[in-house]
Amino acid sequence: MNFLDKIISLKKAAVDEAKTVLTLSELTSLVTDVRPKNNFKTAITRSQGGRMKVVAEIKRSSPSKGSIAEGVDPASVAKDYQMGKASAVSVLTESSFFKGSIKDFQSVRESVPHMPLLRKDFIVDEYQIYESLLIGADAVLIIVAILDKERVGRFLSIVRECGLSALVEVHREEELEVALSSGAEIVGVNNRDLASFEVSNEVSERLSKKIPPNIVSVSESGISDPAGLRAAGTLGYHAVLIGEQFMRAKNRVAEVSKFSQPDPYAGAGK
Repeated sequence: MNFLDKIISLKKAAVDEAKTVLTLSELTSLVTDVRPKNNFKTAITRSQGGRMKVVAEIKRSSPSKGSIAEGVDPASVAKDYQMGKASAVSVLTESSFFKGSIKDFQSVRESVPHMPLLRKDFIVDEYQIYESLLIGADAVLIIVAILDKERVGRFLSIVRECGLSALVEVHREEELEVALSSGAEIVGVNNRDLASFEVSNEVSERLSKKIPPNIVSVSESGISDPAGLRAAGTLGYHAVLIGEQFMRAKNRVAEVSKFSQPDPYAGAGK
């Protein structure tokens, strides 16, 4: 059983357990009048010729790198990201491999109430979408590699009904086709293969040619310096998602600022 198989199995079991505490019907009734407070899509959309947007990620650990910053206070990290002028914050809530939690997310939400927040997890059940809305998410991650086309479309429909944004993550051409045909408005190209953990920025370069200009695009993983950000900008990406680089930095505010300040060489975009 590979990483994806393990995490999907664990995630399904966790959702089933959550439903014994709060049923789907009870959960949906709680979010009837709840709507996101911040617009994630608008926050990460780059204007023609404008600066690249930065989604700064709070990540305690990862399967490929092990412990990154397990003992951090997510609320403090989020404030650093805000001070560094990140456009949005991504919070890992997966517990088994990334050591995140819903509690982490909630503490970040309280810490930076006006910052657009992405709940980054492995969404395998519609229950998690409503749960994300309840805990204060503005956006959720939808990973095409772990879903069939029908569920991608259904999940995106629920996302729209909830007023959320969805970062639809792809790694291959066929996954991009599924995302676009399902109505994705934001596409994240992950340079890391979730099965092998290999990282290649060539993935962003290859898929950028197939992303329509009306789609907000995000290059994820493998960007460790402003030169990588500029390269993504030249390819037409609106934003980059960076986690490990910021989490390991001694001065997170200064490190985020290196990437988030206006950069005339970021490229004109699509």
